[in-house]
Amino acid sequence: MFSSVVIGIASTAPAYSLAATLGLIVAAVGLQAPIVTMLSFVPMLLIAYAFRELNASNADCGTTFTWATRAFGPRTGWMGGWGIIVANVIVMASLAEIAGTYSFRLVGLDGLAENRLWTTVAGIVWIAVMTTVCYVGIEFSAAVQRWLLCLEVGMLVLFAVAALVRVYTDPPPTAIHVSASWFNPFEVSSTKGLTSGLLAGVFIYWGWDTAVSINEETVDSTRIPGRAAVMSTVLLLIMYALVATSAQAFAGTGPSGIGLGNTAHSDDVFSGLGEAVFGSHDTGLVLSRLLILMVLTSALASTQTTILPLARTVFSMAVHKAVPSRFARVHRRFLTPTWSTVGMGAVSIAFLVLLTSFSGNVLADSIDSVGLAITFQYGLTGFACLWYHRKILTHSTKDLVFKGVLPGVGALIMFCLFLYAAFVYAAPGYGATSVDLPLIGPTGGVTVIGLGALLLGLLLLPVVTRGHTVALKLQRGLLPRRLPRHTALDSASRYLPADSGSGVGGDWYDVIPLSGTRVGLVVGDVLGHGLRAAATMGSLRTGVRVLARLDLSPDELLSRLDDLVEQTAHERGNGHGPLRSRRAATVDVTCLYAVYDPVSGKCSLARAGESVLAVVEPHTGVVEYPELPPGPPLGVGGAPYQSTELQLPPGSLVALFTGGLLQATDGREAGLAQLSDVLAGERSSLEELCDRAVTTLLPGPVDEDATLLVARTRLLNRDQFAQWELSPDPAAVATIRGAVSKQLGDWELDDLAFTSELIVSELVTNAIRYVGGPIQVRLIRDRNLICEVSDTGHTTPNLRHAASDDEGGRGLFIIAQMTHHWGTRYTPTGKTIWTEQDLLP
Repeated sequence: MFSSVVIGIASTAPAYSLAATLGLIVAAVGLQAPIVTMLSFVPMLLIAYAFRELNASNADCGTTFTWATRAFGPRTGWMGGWGIIVANVIVMASLAEIAGTYSFRLVGLDGLAENRLWTTVAGIVWIAVMTTVCYVGIEFSAAVQRWLLCLEVGMLVLFAVAALVRVYTDPPPTAIHVSASWFNPFEVSSTKGLTSGLLAGVFIYWGWDTAVSINEETVDSTRIPGRAAVMSTVLLLIMYALVATSAQAFAGTGPSGIGLGNTAHSDDVFSGLGEAVFGSHDTGLVLSRLLILMVLTSALASTQTTILPLARTVFSMAVHKAVPSRFARVHRRFLTPTWSTVGMGAVSIAFLVLLTSFSGNVLADSIDSVGLAITFQYGLTGFACLWYHRKILTHSTKDLVFKGVLPGVGALIMFCLFLYAAFVYAAPGYGATSVDLPLIGPTGGVTVIGLGALLLGLLLLPVVTRGHTVALKLQRGLLPRRLPRHTALDSASRYLPADSGSGVGGDWYDVIPLSGTRVGLVVGDVLGHGLRAAATMGSLRTGVRVLARLDLSPDELLSRLDDLVEQTAHERGNGHGPLRSRRAATVDVTCLYAVYDPVSGKCSLARAGESVLAVVEPHTGVVEYPELPPGPPLGVGGAPYQSTELQLPPGSLVALFTGGLLQATDGREAGLAQLSDVLAGERSSLEELCDRAVTTLLPGPVDEDATLLVARTRLLNRDQFAQWELSPDPAAVATIRGAVSKQLGDWELDDLAFTSELIVSELVTNAIRYVGGPIQVRLIRDRNLICEVSDTGHTTPNLRHAASDDEGGRGLFIIAQMTHHWGTRYTPTGKTIWTEQDLLP
């Protein structure tokens, strides 16, 4: 906790931030600088709570990038990550500038401190040194920060106490006593001044979120970083209030001399205050030098802690495929992001050189422009927290306040400041630099730098999110647009893609109409994310549909599908090496396939992998998870697949789902218990049940795809089908023809009587002639008329085109011409030949 708080405070660079912005705040609001400094703490505290809650839900070093991606999608997430990059790169320029300046002042080279070339060179050196420190590792970085922060805080407290003592014992001409009016924001002369002061005040608190950026390298990563962030902002409030009040009391707000309103040193108030407070002889001279050293170490500490979150944000973006993957490489020894750390240090140096080449005042322009990126990033984080937790805000008052109200208000304040600043900073006279833009004309350099950098990220947006967009469109296009209505059951489904940049994966589901009013249910998951997983899913879903229409049993279908996965892996491996040895490293698929028969109420199923089936008994509401025969994932190899059979009462609820549905729960057993509570709840529509299950089990964005398919079974009414048992006697043909004709008359389907009698006559005759044994005939009236003839044979009849002089072979050809569909399916006792005829409207 202590190291996290140290890094959080050090990242804000208290001494540097006050030195660079206290004069700007005084220029905007006058004597009310202390209260404005304290008011700036309010939105920061609200956003700190957003960071705390988001980190507790999802500890990720990408912070705003990751959370905004999960809450709003990859496009918004990219802009959040880009905002962090822009803010950190811009502020590195100001940090390097003041570090270079104070390095020369520390050794008495004031002439070089005023030379832009030499301060830029010194700044480049310091960026390189701090990048190296960060590269060595987080433990070494934290140790350096502890020493630098102790010196910085000690000197700030000593300065504040000495200044107040001088005010009331040996006051300088500029001294004024502390007044209650300093802490009254209504004394500020204008709204513009108050807003400008607040925006500058926001800058001095910025940086505490570094404690959250290193969460993956922190013990108890879901709790300590968030608490450290909140604690850091509170400690900063105390420190800033004390120093701002004492500095104003000692120096006053006059426009000359050491007055804080003197524009000559408004961006560096401590350079003149040191000797004035401590004196210029003996001990006072030493303390003055220590004050300069304090500002220098503050800038260096902030440089270091700026590189930390910047590198880790880029690292997270690389992991999620938002930037080139090489930025995700980690040093084997130091365990720090190699390309991210070194690369961002190099980018910061390049930006410093670029800004120096055209800016009239590097320090002022960089501080003002970074405010735009800060308010954008923090505002987006606040809204992300609100939207991320929207489904659980009503669980308790605590959740509503800390996950919803506080982050939402903080985000609103930040975006208001962002919009106001973008408008004000665009004035040509604002700041030290003006740029003549095509079609727009002269524009303030602050807006050009800050807003222009953010807009550059918007231009890059289509490029970096293209992969996710294409994969998501492919995934959505390959999944069923709507589930078909079926006599056997009602069904509903939900699919939630993962929320990372490349999160779209290989989950799929399907409801497949089969012969004899049966229906196939399937849920599967291809391991991995991105276009390859989505494309593999599409080929497997097509394969399942084709194999299912062959009326294969569940275990045989999975065996054939395993062959398809093997072939896919073989093709990706360029066709070299043993198939089985190559496929395990390429494709890993889980799948659960079930076939339900509404005539018998039986459900046969088989699984590949650890798929689970939930069954809810219709009368008692008891939820069971039947033990299914184990089967290896597709593409892995192992024991053969096995089918099992369940007897389902009418009205039974079955739920098929992928493992992603349980990812947010505390373990598999806890997840299944929560799912049982949802499924056993009040009987409602399947759509409402799916919504309730997703809301309960996945209250926030998800790391993995999640799929849920639920179905409520039905049995066919007894008057919808007729069944006869026949002996293998040729005389039975005439008997069954008459029975079929009578049944069709009862159903008022006399127009189909002739063709149906012909079909039955041909199929029963073939069964008697070529098979023998008991024969079963079944008619089913559904959306079409189904005729089934079952026997004990295992030979499939072949359709052929008989020659003109052939005496036989025309029976199946005639049947195929008279029916809409026909086919053969095997059963444990033989086979069934079925036909379907369309009913006339």
